[in-house]
Amino acid sequence: MKLRFYRNKMTFCRLDLCKCMVFNDSVIPELRIKLAAVDYRISFGDNVSETSRVMAAEIRALAARGRRSVLLTDTAVATALSATITEAFADVPTLRLAAGEASKSAASLEAVWDFLAAQRADRRSVLWVLGGGVMGDLGGFAAATYLRGIDYVQVPTTLLAMVDSSVGGKTGVNLRSGKNLAGAFHHPLAVQICPAFLATLPAREFSAGAAEVVKYGLLGDAPLFERLEKFPLTPTHPELASIVRRCCELKGQIVQADERETAAEGGRALLNLGHTFGHAIEQVAGYGEYLHGEAVALGLVGAARLSCALKRVDNNVVARTEASMHAHGLPVRLRQPLPVTALLEAMSRDKKNRDGTLRFVVLNAIGQAATRSGVPIDLVRSLWRDLGAGE
Repeated sequence: MKLRFYRNKMTFCRLDLCKCMVFNDSVIPELRIKLAAVDYRISFGDNVSETSRVMAAEIRALAARGRRSVLLTDTAVATALSATITEAFADVPTLRLAAGEASKSAASLEAVWDFLAAQRADRRSVLWVLGGGVMGDLGGFAAATYLRGIDYVQVPTTLLAMVDSSVGGKTGVNLRSGKNLAGAFHHPLAVQICPAFLATLPAREFSAGAAEVVKYGLLGDAPLFERLEKFPLTPTHPELASIVRRCCELKGQIVQADERETAAEGGRALLNLGHTFGHAIEQVAGYGEYLHGEAVALGLVGAARLSCALKRVDNNVVARTEASMHAHGLPVRLRQPLPVTALLEAMSRDKKNRDGTLRFVVLNAIGQAATRSGVPIDLVRSLWRDLGAGE
């Protein structure tokens, strides 16, 4: 494998092994994210042991150049991937936080800052983030803000983090008022993905990640959606690694075209398909009651129903969306009624809104999405009731 970490066109370090990694006898080429100010790679490991050895060698190479490494992870990952931590991060100072959405908070951010300061991390230090979307978003935001910005490496361990949150540079924490309301754009030095990590993932967490995979099919890749209809994603799916890479590729293309979500229409905002509904569910139900992917699954159903109500698609698209959620073990209705007034209030604080009006991502067809403002509030209220909301 040839693993290169890039920052502003400068080589971070290099291990001459081969040009790409192999998973299940298929070559999984690296991806490269090229933006105006940064240029970094997403690499794919074929197995846990080799990925651990590669990371250990990278850390030694950093140390040889006077760059210290520190590690952020959570207690669940520390247990599930203890051998990886021992092999790759044996002598690296490590902060372990509680697993779960509750750790994506201002209090946890302060804990990471204090840890970095206690370790005397300087501007040349590198924060390695081993975990799912919560740790990735939290660690990325800490790296963006500590000493006004240090480098970090994303090592996602969940399906959701591999296909979505580890790529694109969005970092942040939740506030009581809403999801991801405090954050920064700060791209990683590199992303190291090992699909074999998913063998340790609880079934519920894997299903939650599958919601984001289905999302990519709905918004921009109809053949991917159709593949998932025929063969729902599982940890032993023969195309798992290539599907993970395809999702990263789709996100990379969108991010490169609209890095900071400034396009008037479409652009990076399309990645939020299902999230306007989903973020409201997470906030009102209480962070952690629904996994992020479970809330997104409900949001995808809501977005499909909205698209149908706006006559952009027909009922067949709604039925296929719901069927895909069922096939991946995901909900299509709220487990318990949530107050529709509170859900609408949470939507009103969504960061995607513009000029005080709700802004949704809707479907024009499976594989084609667009942004839409000016949706009547009574229609949104009705859609919430269809999803199982109460008064």
